[in-house]
Amino acid sequence: MNKWLFAFLVVLTTSLMGSAFTIGKIGLAYATPIMLVALRFLLAGVLMAIIVKCLRIPYPKHVSVWLKIALIGFFQTAAVMGCIFVSLRTITAGQSSILTFTNPLLVVLFGTLFMKMTYSWRQWLGVILGFIGVLITLGAQVDLRIGTLYGFLSAISWAIGTLLIKKWGTQINTWVLTAYQMLFGGLILFVGSFLLEDPSFQITPISIAILVWLALMASIVQFAVWFYLLQKGDPGKTSAFLFLAPFFGVLTGWLLLDESISWNVILGGVCIFIGIFLVNWTARLRMEREAIHHDAKL
Repeated sequence: MNKWLFAFLVVLTTSLMGSAFTIGKIGLAYATPIMLVALRFLLAGVLMAIIVKCLRIPYPKHVSVWLKIALIGFFQTAAVMGCIFVSLRTITAGQSSILTFTNPLLVVLFGTLFMKMTYSWRQWLGVILGFIGVLITLGAQVDLRIGTLYGFLSAISWAIGTLLIKKWGTQINTWVLTAYQMLFGGLILFVGSFLLEDPSFQITPISIAILVWLALMASIVQFAVWFYLLQKGDPGKTSAFLFLAPFFGVLTGWLLLDESISWNVILGGVCIFIGIFLVNWTARLRMEREAIHHDAKL
């Protein structure tokens, strides 16, 4: 792929990931958090399901596979996005995005504890540095707000969803999984909205524009570009660019919401970005060494 096209697509998808926190926070003026994110993923899931149907992509034939998709939808969409949007009530979009994007660090930790995965010392260094970054980021907040807890829970849920996708993803077509995990996640969130909050959504031109943007640009377009990059390039190298997403979350929060950026957020964010990069960059080096070793054997 042309390097300039690659760079443009990387900036596009990570800016959509990060700015979704800011746009979502703006949307909370018109809707309750769980209802807003439920409508976002119901709309995105339905549209992607229609696309999958039009492309005649085969569906899973066994109920067990659909249950796996639903479970992934619970962790990857319902729990992650529900926690993010609830967190935005009490913390800034920048802080929420930084906390959420610690998930690659948690993937290493959970993968070691529960799936017997092995990682290099550089990846563990990345994990330690990342958690130090989280502590620095939150250092100025002696009284941890409830939004901070939800930010951490979103990262934990995303890490669990990532490991489930790693475990079961090979059994399911990528586009079917993407479409229906969003749809199942949206349905779970819709029910959860009536159980956990007094749901509301004000229908105005601005609220509709926010909902459409979140569903189309921040969900369908963002997923499509990200999967395209993963398919066309080295997954380990591409994943290293995820550290740009919280940067865009902080940047758009500052530009659109006039959120202040304190020294601890900047320093902690830098530590987290380096930690995430170490985790993913080391994975890329290992894949390259394995490929060289494989070629040598041939």
